[in-house]
Amino acid sequence: MVQGGEVLRCVLADDLDAALAAGLMDYVPAPGDDTLVPGHPDLPARLLQAQRQLQRAWAARERYQARAQRLARRAAEREARRAPPAPTPDLKPALPPAAAAILARAKAKAAGKPS
Repeated sequence: MVQGGEVLRCVLADDLDAALAAGLMDYVPAPGDDTLVPGHPDLPARLLQAQRQLQRAWAARERYQARAQRLARRAAEREARRAPPAPTPDLKPALPPAAAAILARAKAKAAGKPS
């Protein structure tokens, strides 16, 4: 069972880390909690409000992180589409030296030049 008084003292001191360590998120109001800390009959309401605020903050952080990941993924996809295609190698196969020599002689003969 979580000690509501200890958790409330941490919340009032604005030490949420200590309140979490003391079990803030596990706190469930019980009969008599409003008399645990003299002068603070609002103990159950304050602790429940602190729980809700933290839950909303954590949910907002998760949404922000998911959005950041989504935007980064979209930017990477956009950059991939914008990038020029990889250069393709010249599709002409290289001729073996003997075939290149024969081709050169044939071109020279066709042009009317002696080899």
